[in-house]
Amino acid sequence: MKIVIIGDGKVGHKLAIQLSEENYDITLIDQNEGKLKDALNKMDIFCIPGNGADAEIMKQADVPHADLVIACASADEMNMLSCLLARRLGAKHTIARVRNPIYYRQIGMLKEDLHLSMAVNPELAASNEILRVLLFPEASKVETFMKGRVELVEYAVSENQPLTDISLAEVYRKFQIKILVCAVKRGKDVYIPDGNFVVRAGDRLHIAAAHQDLRTFFKSIGRKNAKVKKVLICGGGHVCFYLASQLLQVGMKVKIIERSEQRCEELCELLPKATIINGNAADQDLLMEERITDTDAFVALTGMDEENIIMSFFAKTVGVPKIIAKVNDDTRAQMVEGLGIDSIVSAKSATADAIMGYVRARNNSYSSANVETMYRLVQGKVEALEFIIKKECAYTNVPLKDLSIKKNNLIACIGRKRKVIVPNGDDHLEVGDSVMVVTKDHIVSNFSDILG
Repeated sequence: MKIVIIGDGKVGHKLAIQLSEENYDITLIDQNEGKLKDALNKMDIFCIPGNGADAEIMKQADVPHADLVIACASADEMNMLSCLLARRLGAKHTIARVRNPIYYRQIGMLKEDLHLSMAVNPELAASNEILRVLLFPEASKVETFMKGRVELVEYAVSENQPLTDISLAEVYRKFQIKILVCAVKRGKDVYIPDGNFVVRAGDRLHIAAAHQDLRTFFKSIGRKNAKVKKVLICGGGHVCFYLASQLLQVGMKVKIIERSEQRCEELCELLPKATIINGNAADQDLLMEERITDTDAFVALTGMDEENIIMSFFAKTVGVPKIIAKVNDDTRAQMVEGLGIDSIVSAKSATADAIMGYVRARNNSYSSANVETMYRLVQGKVEALEFIIKKECAYTNVPLKDLSIKKNNLIACIGRKRKVIVPNGDDHLEVGDSVMVVTKDHIVSNFSDILG
């Protein structure tokens, strides 16, 4: 599959790394020759310096024969123009990163005129991720599958919990709730566990189940977190705007601290029901004055990772129950995760995941099972994928216990009509089923890849 990426920024670079690791034929276009040299030294890709909206540069990159062009330069207008030119030159599919809320609001019309296959909004993707966690405060991360019917949550096990020092088989027997622990991070190690795996304090469990079953499970282990009602957001950018709009719609009280006076005035007009404070959110006196201790959740969304991390640690010291920080740098995110901040979100990772899911789906669109959704977990060491079984084949209508499934792969959930099945060995797959697969160390683009 031939893919051209326009823009070697945070999203473009992350995509180039992930796609080149999976042996796609990648060409990267950017005006900064220094950045391209760095990319060329690290990856097995072809780089072209120049403007990605220039038809001559596109021809050099062989856009006319590309299967997919991904435009993720810093300017929305350039991305949309690049995609339009790419389609005119003969590219089969195009994806544009569109960040401006005004453009994104009318993306339905624009997609048709620009012949876009997909439009991705990093800030909206990040705000959706934060919203899911605030609606399910027991978890530190929540991903959804099967159109929201199945949730995959990350949960950190603390000392003296009913889960510690017992095997997963005992957990399932003891609680009799349809859940499945799909992956476990313990220190630097990652496991796809079986029933004999013993849970320890400090483990981060990735648990899949229907929403109500997860609620019941967390109640059973004594996690009865009060609902989040009051949220304090620091930083008033696009992520803040999308998130605050969503929180106000579900009835939460929102207070925003933003440094720019002009942006505060804009937010007052855009979000009349929110409380907008003009000030420096990194000033602890201001945070105390705005009653940070009375909030149910603190969300740090400034443009600086370091500032978000420091403010989050302060929120932790004053006892805020739920803390979420936007950290775009992968290395910093890994350092912070072990230091007690509940949830880390990254607009770049959310965008890359969405585009990677689309690429996988296109790549196997003619196979018997199509990738519908894809998320990377545990710093990319584990993938959770949703497949739709499209036609009868060797693995349909066969009990799962009779299928030879490779090590470090797991069938976590099956969606059949309106039912969610947490499978055992006697269950089977049928045409039309949604199947959630969790895999480690393997690049899975087709369901048959997990079979021996």
